[in-house]
Amino acid sequence: MARDPADLYEVDPGAPAPDRGLVMLYYLDGFIDAGAAGRLLSAHLTSTLDPTPIARFDIDSLLDYRSRRPIMTFSKDHWEEYDGPQLTLSLLHDGEGTQFLLLSGLEPDREWDAFTGAVRQLSERLGVRVSVGFHGIPMGVPHTRPLGVTAHATQPELIEGYRPLVDKLQVPGSAAALLEYRLGEDNKAAIGFAVHVPHYLAQAAYPAAAVTLLDSVQRVTGLVLPADALRESARRTDLEIARQVEGSSEVTEVVQALEQQYDEFTADRERALADDAEAMPTAEELGAQFERFLAEQQSRGENPEG
Repeated sequence: MARDPADLYEVDPGAPAPDRGLVMLYYLDGFIDAGAAGRLLSAHLTSTLDPTPIARFDIDSLLDYRSRRPIMTFSKDHWEEYDGPQLTLSLLHDGEGTQFLLLSGLEPDREWDAFTGAVRQLSERLGVRVSVGFHGIPMGVPHTRPLGVTAHATQPELIEGYRPLVDKLQVPGSAAALLEYRLGEDNKAAIGFAVHVPHYLAQAAYPAAAVTLLDSVQRVTGLVLPADALRESARRTDLEIARQVEGSSEVTEVVQALEQQYDEFTADRERALADDAEAMPTAEELGAQFERFLAEQQSRGENPEG
């Protein structure tokens, strides 16, 4: 029997009432997140913007503890601390005082439909205008080139300027992806960003990928988010990566091969776009064609049997 989504969360009665028309960012830890890009961005926002919890989810009903065991601290002869999992919707303010929401915590292992239904209820209740998810995916690209981003949305105009990499493919699902899908069924605006992380850095924390996600989020939402600490972390990590690459001829060869592949792919795409642009008619040609079309329609109207 389907569970009532309202049973999965509890709104904090003492929490402030947010403004209407807010942005809701969300990151659910558990699906693919190369370079820990989404986790780094979520943690950065949480640590720098003093979030206020608005609603908490019933994590006991959503999580399989045996698959992701919480950390407990043992001290000498007793258990000292239990780091219990959380899944929380919080209210934050950006650099200009604009309110926005952040849904963060562990991805549910079960009851995805009830969970996404609960988030949709909260979104409607709080007047969310657009929801934005983010994470990292591994790609065969070098760290020495700009990081790409795959964007997807419930409405094409939300991600104008982003080029699709593939036409269609089937991938394992996630609660975040299902949330975007369900919001689309509700005709709500929702966007997802997947930053392309070099595959050889996918298992490490890669702050540069989180910076790319932050820039993408700011671009579509208009939020002014803190970036200095994240950019400095990315700078230090990039220096360490460069040092390690220089110290290994094998790694250097791999990076150089990826650079060549990346540059050739980029050049081919630019040539294809240029060829398409040259093949397109000019404004004058389009105008002339339109005038001929109108003349033909007028002529047919005057002579229906012609």
